[in-house]
Amino acid sequence: MTPAQPVAQVPFPGEKAVVVGGGIVGVCCALYLQREGYAVTLIDPAAAGDSTAKWSCGQMAVSEVIPLSKPGILKKIPGWLLDQKGPLALRPGALPGILPWFLRFLACARHSKIVEIAKDMATLTHPVYEDYAPLLAACPDKTLMGQRPIIEVFNTPAGLEHEREHLALRQALGFKSEVLDAAAISDLEPALAGKFSHGLLFPDWRAVSDTKGFIGALTQSFLDQGGVRVRGQVKRLDEVAERASGVTLADGQRYAADQVVIAAGTGSRQFFQQIGARVPLAGIAGYQVLLPTPGVEFRHSVIYADGGFCFSPMSRGLQIGGTLEFAAANAEPNFKRAEIILEKAQKILPRLQLDKVEYGVGYRPFLPDTKPVIDRSTRLSNVFLAFGHGQLGLTLGATTGRLITDLVVGRKPAQDLTPFSAQRFALVGGHA
Repeated sequence: MTPAQPVAQVPFPGEKAVVVGGGIVGVCCALYLQREGYAVTLIDPAAAGDSTAKWSCGQMAVSEVIPLSKPGILKKIPGWLLDQKGPLALRPGALPGILPWFLRFLACARHSKIVEIAKDMATLTHPVYEDYAPLLAACPDKTLMGQRPIIEVFNTPAGLEHEREHLALRQALGFKSEVLDAAAISDLEPALAGKFSHGLLFPDWRAVSDTKGFIGALTQSFLDQGGVRVRGQVKRLDEVAERASGVTLADGQRYAADQVVIAAGTGSRQFFQQIGARVPLAGIAGYQVLLPTPGVEFRHSVIYADGGFCFSPMSRGLQIGGTLEFAAANAEPNFKRAEIILEKAQKILPRLQLDKVEYGVGYRPFLPDTKPVIDRSTRLSNVFLAFGHGQLGLTLGATTGRLITDLVVGRKPAQDLTPFSAQRFALVGGHA
């Protein structure tokens, strides 16, 4: 006998939802809730599109399911931390605060744990394009997501060889890749002709035409369909009888809500006590350089593996970045990290034009196992959690929006959300 499925709870006319956080995850949650009939208010202190995902490589990295703690990376980390020009840097003052997080991160380096995490993440990344399709169909601009695959290049055969085990795992999970030689790289990307002899092609990855414009277009679609976006800082969740009744902003303005979604990236931490979450969420700085008139044409988004950054052609220019930095909470950005990226890029492409160069930083909301939280609060039954997407916020925005909306309306999600529970970090018997 088939078990009874939860009955979807279609909202009463006028039922209200508030989404805290207007980045890519937040706007996708708002759009999916809107499709279910909710009157949605989206709240964020920044302008639409001016979020962490703006300063990302803009890739739909559907097979990027291997956690950051993979052994190849762990072996490199000590050298990177000593070399402040490396792809990963640690400010000395950040060490005491980040150490508990880092120990949890190291615990995810076991092969069995890596396979487990990859399998969990693949359940989220496989339906990415299907989940974005209805949201993009409602946008007038049909070029928001490109159709070209992504390229990764390596300095030596050793770099490619390092990836073979992980490529095999990705293939076993249903993702594709192709090995590229010098001729193939030159043919696909003339700007790199003669510079690299070893590479990979990811045919199931895509890149957006502009990270800021992508989020902006989805936000405008949300507004065109009757949504409300408020620029403001949420100070607290209002509570009545173990439920959230709305939110109060820093200026005292209050917005009533029947359902609340917390999708504020690293800003979600301020609500952890109220929502009953003990989650080791860290904000890791990712630096980017934007060249509006680079003087060099790229056809594809290209990952430079040994440099730890990407070349991302966008409608607003060439964006170069991806390097990460651990810093103390509320530390000022260190844009020397962006300058280092630019120096490395110039060594590869001496003809780069630096007119009107712009530096940016986005704080990636990382959990030690590099999986997001997609869950319901254990303390406030109508508050839902959507944060911790690390470098995959853009990739997983629409899928997270669909899954959160399933939880809100009481519909059983297609994916098992147990691996993405906020309670997976809870202490059991004194051990994490």
